[in-house]
Amino acid sequence: MDRYTRDGTSTRFASSRLRLRRWLLALGLGTSVLLAACSMPLPQQSSSGSVAVESAPAPAPASRPSIVEGHAAPQISRLPFPQAPQAHSTLGTQWGEGRTSRVVTIDATRLTPGKPQAQSALRYTDEDSIRRSLGADADRQLSVLLAGGKIEWSVVDGRGAVLPIYSQRGGSNYHVAGRSGERYELVYVNRSQRVYELVATVDGLDVLSGQPGSIDAEGYLIRPGETMRVEGFRKNSNEVAAFRFSAKDNAYASNTPAGNPRNIGVIGSALFEVQLAEASRVSPPPSPVRGGGPDAFPADKGRFAAPPQYR
Repeated sequence: MDRYTRDGTSTRFASSRLRLRRWLLALGLGTSVLLAACSMPLPQQSSSGSVAVESAPAPAPASRPSIVEGHAAPQISRLPFPQAPQAHSTLGTQWGEGRTSRVVTIDATRLTPGKPQAQSALRYTDEDSIRRSLGADADRQLSVLLAGGKIEWSVVDGRGAVLPIYSQRGGSNYHVAGRSGERYELVYVNRSQRVYELVATVDGLDVLSGQPGSIDAEGYLIRPGETMRVEGFRKNSNEVAAFRFSAKDNAYASNTPAGNPRNIGVIGSALFEVQLAEASRVSPPPSPVRGGGPDAFPADKGRFAAPPQYR
């Protein structure tokens, strides 16, 4: 993913909890949001504008921080999980190779703190296990619609091919078919004229912080008409560790103190509609500073996922 540009590539936003707390204490509402690059605008359609339209009423004060990403989150504490029948997961998600992904921060406010506009989960395992579990009632699709179709969610492999999603016919117990060793990305398309914050988790761990997932965590911003690709666990403000299907023993959640092997095999998404600060609506955020010298307080810039500790 590239640094924030104006050449058709959108960016993704994130912020540190410390800065976030200062913002909340100073104003009593609002939240700092992280925006990361990796989104590409879609051709203009009747159902999707090319710019954000802020028509919502003023939001209620938020008591907890939130985030959003735009091209660019335990147990998933309040994200629902699919009910039976469920395929037993034979796969986990490994901490993969580093991939460039630079982020900057932006100020935004959740319109309904603590109440997502949409929540969903995808379980993943090998295709044979899914078919055995769902049997003749297996229904195959390529994406899941969130928030009444305003956001379309799919999973693609490292070559960009969409991975099939199975469910029991008429149900929402979604299962993604993966293969061990294969890289994958989470892809979200905003087909609305609203700005959303995405909180995403993999194997019960927040993709930004590597901590147990919660809908109260910070997330990623998706602007109107954008496609956002979440490629991995965030290592720092410039890089992510790619998602790769793996044996469960090699999964990141099995090899980090914050992980719980019980949550391996599930991907969660929660969406919040947000209102951007006025300055963020009228002008793009500043590009991240390249390079730079020593920093006496590097932790103030945000806490991201720690590397795995293999046993």
